[in-house]
Amino acid sequence: MAYYWYKAFHLIGIVVWFAGLFYLVRLFIYHVEADLEPEPAQSILKNQYLIMEKRLYNIITTPGMLVTIAMAIGLLTTEPDVLKSWWIHVKLGFVALLIAYHIYCGRLIKQLEAGTCKWNSKQLRAMNELPTLLLVAIVMLAVFKTSLPTDATVWVMVGLVVLMAVTIQLYARKRRLDKERQLTEANSSN
Repeated sequence: MAYYWYKAFHLIGIVVWFAGLFYLVRLFIYHVEADLEPEPAQSILKNQYLIMEKRLYNIITTPGMLVTIAMAIGLLTTEPDVLKSWWIHVKLGFVALLIAYHIYCGRLIKQLEAGTCKWNSKQLRAMNELPTLLLVAIVMLAVFKTSLPTDATVWVMVGLVVLMAVTIQLYARKRRLDKERQLTEANSSN
């Protein structure tokens, strides 16, 4: 019975952790884009985003990660033989990358607060796709285990990367064109 409790809370932790990571980097994008606003809007927005980033990271995302890790350890204690399988080591490698990403997001919060963040919104949009790729890899390994269809998986991963890159570029272009159109309309009405 313990296995099912661990698994249930492991899944809940994963959902909370990923929801936090996805939204956190989106807040970083808005935070960086606040530099384009005139004062006092710029300061107000940056302060508000910083509050939201810290709360999301400390109250939702980090606890989600800790629950995920704790329940994974619980799962491994109920099925220690799984550690003999190659797929779990690959999965744990991806989880280690995700933990590093999580920690790096914490560093970015401090850089944004200090005004030393060198990332632009386009780079942050690309960065925001990394947890999606890790999620796909981790879930595929957890579901398929030793029968992972590597050929299909590789092509799905490549396809996702290309799709995300194209989507990011198209969205950035749309935003740039919309902004140019607004400036043109504003200038023509003056």
